[in-house]
Amino acid sequence: MMKKLPVGISNLREIIGNGYAYVDKSMFVHDLEETGKYYFLSRPRRFGKSLMVDTLKEAFEGNRSLFEGLWLENRRDWEQVYPVIRVSFGQGIIGSRSELEEKIAEILYFYEQKFGVVSDFKSISGRFAQLIESVSIKYNQRVVLLVDEYDKPILDNIICRDRVEEIRDGLKNFYSVIKDSDAHLHFVFITGVSKFSKVSLFSGLNNLVDITLSPMFATICGLTESELVCVFEEHLKGKNLDDIRRWYNGYSWLGERIYNPFSILNFFREGLFRNYWFESGTPAFLLQLLTERHYPIPAIEKLEVGAELLGSFELDNIFVETLLFQTGYLTITAHEEVLPGEVLYRLNYPNFEVKKSFTEYLLTCFTRQPASP
Repeated sequence: MMKKLPVGISNLREIIGNGYAYVDKSMFVHDLEETGKYYFLSRPRRFGKSLMVDTLKEAFEGNRSLFEGLWLENRRDWEQVYPVIRVSFGQGIIGSRSELEEKIAEILYFYEQKFGVVSDFKSISGRFAQLIESVSIKYNQRVVLLVDEYDKPILDNIICRDRVEEIRDGLKNFYSVIKDSDAHLHFVFITGVSKFSKVSLFSGLNNLVDITLSPMFATICGLTESELVCVFEEHLKGKNLDDIRRWYNGYSWLGERIYNPFSILNFFREGLFRNYWFESGTPAFLLQLLTERHYPIPAIEKLEVGAELLGSFELDNIFVETLLFQTGYLTITAHEEVLPGEVLYRLNYPNFEVKKSFTEYLLTCFTRQPASP
């Protein structure tokens, strides 16, 4: 029987419990837990970040039944159970510092109720710190902290300078608690689309390991070709793999090429080659930045950049190339060490879906006329 397609589903329990096709990424839970404590991962939208966060949550909470038959099942000590605090800014749009603090207060209240602890503080930072410490003491176990879409409140407001700076400061105040809570934390995983500098948001958290361009974790999100062929064998029948590869494969984070999971799942469901990922939402701030700077479209396919342009940035110093890479419109096609410790990266569109959609959209924005059919 052909397994159902988990389009738009980022909950491991729902996928496993309802017969959806699932690509086993549980080996990364083991690798993360065994090799470090503080992690940061940047990946484009709709690339499986939230599902990875949920997989981590279920593993740390000791829900072994969900991992039956998966890589992790017999490779983890399931007696080691941790209280998990999961923070997500993925839902809704936050338009001000007050809305951000209201959202955070709701999250803190939820976990105070869930774990049965009481806060003596009114400030966001005070409540958050006390929540982590109180839960750790009550359950005699250090806390696992998972932060999903950490940067969404910033990206939603990035074209409004005054507003975005206030929201950034609010997030910095919230995230600043992590460093001082080290004694009560077992594991921290932060993920989002962009990478802002530690000075901007994670001041003092110098041990935060960025695995965005780590070959070890290059395939933590998305689908490798072997995963595609193995898990979706029934869905591939009668379809041309070369065409699928041309349309939806091609992403690279210094490892094996990756298929866009959102586009692949929608292609299997609809049976048509379309711009599924691109049409699901193009960041307005990115297009505005490109049009304001009159960025030359042909240059996008011939970019060569250093590591500094693929890394973090400040709100007052945003490079177009950095955003194009982090948001998934460009990917690494080659890299070489030109000098000891100095790497040059070549960037290009990852596949036909992105190239076709993005160039047509940019032409429309630049000319204010519909693109040619």
